[in-house]
Amino acid sequence: MKLHLALPAVLVATLSLSACDTMTPGERAVAGGLAGAAAGLVTASALNANPNWTIVAALGGATAGALVARNTATNECAYADGRGRYRVRRC
Repeated sequence: MKLHLALPAVLVATLSLSACDTMTPGERAVAGGLAGAAAGLVTASALNANPNWTIVAALGGATAGALVARNTATNECAYADGRGRYRVRRC
């Protein structure tokens, strides 16, 4: 995907996420996963990554997007304590 085609796609995805206030947590996780996968694909395309890395970028983006959406819905975030452990608290 060319960069001039990717920017409008990112803009549309960003604007469509503003409708997430009325979504259930499951719908929010799916939307976050799709947005994250799209961001991973756009980033890999912009960096001219080979197809294997494009798949890895899309999967990583989908995972991150779903986790961010879930944490936003529950208002809980995990914080690292610097010793390899995490504490879950309100965001």
